[in-house]
Amino acid sequence: MENLARGVAIVGAGYAGMAAAVTVAARSVPVTVFETGPVPGGRARRVRLSSDGQSRELDNGQHILIGAYAELFRLMRTVGVPSQALLRIPFEIRHAQGFSLRRLWLPGSVGLMAGLALAKGIPFTERLGALQFMGALKRSAFRLTYDTTVAELLEQHGQRGRIAKLLWEPLAVSALNTPVAEASARAFLAVLRDTLAGDAEASDLLLPRCDLSKLFPEPAVEFVRQHGGQVWLKSQVTDLHELRQGFDAVIVAVGPHQLKTLLPDVAVDYEYQPIYTCYLQYEERVRLRFPMLGLSEGLVQWVFDRGALLGERGCLACVISARGAHQDMNLDELAATCHRELAAHELVKGDPVWTRAIAEKRATISCTPGRPTPSMETPHAGIFLAGDYTDPDYPPTLEAAVRSGVRAASLALKIAQ
Repeated sequence: MENLARGVAIVGAGYAGMAAAVTVAARSVPVTVFETGPVPGGRARRVRLSSDGQSRELDNGQHILIGAYAELFRLMRTVGVPSQALLRIPFEIRHAQGFSLRRLWLPGSVGLMAGLALAKGIPFTERLGALQFMGALKRSAFRLTYDTTVAELLEQHGQRGRIAKLLWEPLAVSALNTPVAEASARAFLAVLRDTLAGDAEASDLLLPRCDLSKLFPEPAVEFVRQHGGQVWLKSQVTDLHELRQGFDAVIVAVGPHQLKTLLPDVAVDYEYQPIYTCYLQYEERVRLRFPMLGLSEGLVQWVFDRGALLGERGCLACVISARGAHQDMNLDELAATCHRELAAHELVKGDPVWTRAIAEKRATISCTPGRPTPSMETPHAGIFLAGDYTDPDYPPTLEAAVRSGVRAASLALKIAQ
């Protein structure tokens, strides 16, 4: 390590680590990134898997981005990611069960309110209650005196029945990756504040049209190298203090469970939530009537049309967020269950040509009330933390990850410049 240039070292090439690296490199400060895996992206990356004797490249999870992810999109523009890498859809939710909600092109939150009033598949009384719910949240500036769970928040405001099952609960689980009975209402309100109650574009849904490594981490790697930095894949760091001797500052951008090895004195024992993604390849003529459909009667929460997104005709991706009964199944059983649920909703006909389920068992920490948020500044001089779990306001999302990377880089630059 002693022969490496001074500057900033970053451990981990996920979204947080590469956001930090881009921020440092843009300031013409030497930066070196160390990544254990063969592909950048961390818990949102491309993986190569074999199925039926064939090798395929898939994402380790299907992600939905929202228009409010301002920092992520800024960094994507910085590293040259084209706008065509994302399919932008004005806020619209469709369920296989007949529910649909579309935000109208009206200023501010008026568009959402009008969309709620005209939502299909929801009784009028529940739509009226949803309007009153959003009005109450707006009057409180989307703040709570004390944190509670999303389930308790919805119950307090009379959000029951289909509106809860088809709108609020799926939104909360997607954003927080935690069951509503455990999820932080404060974090959920932060998401609603920045999306449904924000400007029209803030609530847009943005679906990746390339794999998650190409979406930001790989262009970020190229940006860093073009600016004189280095990115070392398949390079594991085991001793941070030895690494620190060769650099002005070190940013540790790994999963919080990995801190037990690298920085045991600052590690926090979190509970974790999984994300399961099941890919099913059908005949090429199979397609959904919308790029993303919700399901609410079984295990599958959302199904994505990879043909509409990436040109992978006939390939559907089923997503199951947070913990649940699916964790007791093996991956083949899970794939069979996903197929049965798609067939039950008449979304597919015939058996799939191949299937592959991927379990990211520590996709995020549990976003619960009172979850501890560690400081980015550690007791060790010149060593800083970055990661979605360090954001005090946002749930553990890609936006929280890149925000943390930018903040950690700002701290490191005070030492390195």
